[in-house]
Amino acid sequence: MSMSTSTEVIAHHWAFAVFLIVAIGLCCVMLLGAWFLGGRAKGRHKNTPFESGIDSVGTARLRLSAKFYLVAMFFVIFDVEALYLYAWSVSIRESGWVGFVEAAIFILVLLAGLVYLVRIGALDWTPARSRRAQINPETDSLTNRHTQDALKNSDYSKAASE
Repeated sequence: MSMSTSTEVIAHHWAFAVFLIVAIGLCCVMLLGAWFLGGRAKGRHKNTPFESGIDSVGTARLRLSAKFYLVAMFFVIFDVEALYLYAWSVSIRESGWVGFVEAAIFILVLLAGLVYLVRIGALDWTPARSRRAQINPETDSLTNRHTQDALKNSDYSKAASE
């Protein structure tokens, strides 16, 4: 019961070929149907964007704060760790204590990164001016000499002394 090589290939792949032909045919039918049934009116008002019946005002080029992009990047970074921890949790019985220690180190590195982000103010949404106003030179211990000198010469220290 031996078939020729070409007959085996055809018998093996005929379902995929039929699927491909039907998919391409369906796409062509939908595109042609939209072209025949679609509107033909052209004009200035026809080509303007429509959003809930409200005329568009202004430009679409909005300037967003860099904080939005930073938060998006931090989300991606800390969300990817969830994938690793999920894979670890699925195979925890096979990985044993070695896997547990590796996951603990991984979590500690992520926590160190989160602490670093909080300390540098990357997650702080208050403007820089109000953050500077919250520092009180008399009560806060600042070890950086340049920061102490800058605070002594700042508007905040002049206003506090008055």
